[in-house]
Amino acid sequence: MALAKLGVVVLDCPDPRALAEFYAGVLGGDIEEDDGWVDLRVPGGHSLAFQAAPGHVPPKWPALDGSQQFHLDLTVEDMDAAEKEVLALGAKVLDAEDRKRTWRVYADPAGHPFCLCAC
Repeated sequence: MALAKLGVVVLDCPDPRALAEFYAGVLGGDIEEDDGWVDLRVPGGHSLAFQAAPGHVPPKWPALDGSQQFHLDLTVEDMDAAEKEVLALGAKVLDAEDRKRTWRVYADPAGHPFCLCAC
């Protein structure tokens, strides 16, 4: 049994709308924007999301010293239970102090950030 379902892949970028338009051109789909957050609803039920990242630096590929370019949002039914399990699997807490939020941020064992998000 899986612990979580993939919610949406989020790409940090300097201009969320422009990047969403690029991917809409590549993948098709409909763009939805809400207060700076941009979603691309791709045919087949998949989505990509785009958020502004001031100071965004494009990746150098391959590179050993790159910054976060995207993170995964993983939807879960029980945030506390999922948190316990991801920590047991080796995740590290990055930002989970505000227990009233509908999301919490962790790093996987290699340091890549991901969010657990309430369904």
